[in-house]
Amino acid sequence: MAVVTVDFDGTLYRGNSFKAMFQVAKREFTVKDWFIVGQGLVRSVVLGVLKGKQALRHTFFKSFAKSFKDKTEEELEQFFQSLVLEGIAEVHHELISKIRQHQLNGDQVVVLSGALHPFLQAFIKELNLDVHVISTELLFDDKGFCTGEIGTIVNGKEKVRRIVDWLGQNPAAANGANGSLEELWAYADSEHDLPLLEFVNQPIVVNPNDDMLQIAKEKNWPIF
Repeated sequence: MAVVTVDFDGTLYRGNSFKAMFQVAKREFTVKDWFIVGQGLVRSVVLGVLKGKQALRHTFFKSFAKSFKDKTEEELEQFFQSLVLEGIAEVHHELISKIRQHQLNGDQVVVLSGALHPFLQAFIKELNLDVHVISTELLFDDKGFCTGEIGTIVNGKEKVRRIVDWLGQNPAAANGANGSLEELWAYADSEHDLPLLEFVNQPIVVNPNDDMLQIAKEKNWPIF
């Protein structure tokens, strides 16, 4: 048996969930929501200049989360469902078929992504996939209202930490039916996934850009 991790943005989803989120927000956000996002956009541009593209992306991501403050899970469900419908055409159906084949082989599949957890849960439900999801948590208070904050973004080395933790908490998956984990797979697309791709024993590069394609060729990694 194997444990198979699958990235979301650029991999299972061939588009950009930030773009989809922006399109849905244009239809559904209030002026107050856009004011909050706008403040975050200014900060993200500054950080992008100082610290690079990834810092810009993370700051902008957090500013979107702040616009969800004081909303309940039920209120946010409609937004995330709209986000799913906005992006459903960009699903990598060949990879979906590959996931189902892994499951037929008895493998455990984990979607491992920096995207927001409730969004991924809605997306996985729409695709009728029975998989575990490890992703960035949107935080709620004890009364069920969103705090506007998120947990640690599941990206880069954090993906390795999370899958190691998950394996530790799920000994049946880690040990397999025969008592040992035979393979650990990763389907991922970008240089930010290099820590995970280098950690597993079955790295598969999906939809690579030119830089990632060159890295995959140098490391002799299969390309899906």
